Amino acid sequence: MADLVIEDGKLILHLSQFEKIEGVHGDITVPLNSVVTVSVLENALEAVHGFKVGTGIPGTTEVGTFTTADAKTFAVVHHDTRRGLFIQLKGVGQDQWIIGFQDPESVLARLRAAGLSG
Repeated sequence: MADLVIEDGKLILHLSQFEKIEGVHGDITVPLNSVVTVSVLENALEAVHGFKVGTGIPGTTEVGTFTTADAKTFAVVHHDTRRGLFIQLKGVGQDQWIIGFQDPESVLARLRAAGLSG
């Protein structure tokens, strides 16, 4: 299951081995100051759109990079983590992350306690 941690002024998205295969991507690290906003999504699966490189099963799983005319999104959402976090980024390879969590509020509180603003 994906996890977010803050280390040395960086926000790190850790992926499980299976998610790395699904998403055709490894762990992702961005500078903490590239985070613009973070918010809770009630239905993270519905928030994922675009041309995909990765794995997608409509209504069940969306893992990978999704590109639209307006944004490049990295998403990790499974059927058991339909709620999640939306993270708006600036100045890095992706414009946003959508990550599913069973309890996104707890993850957000943990990240804010570790120094995340936005």
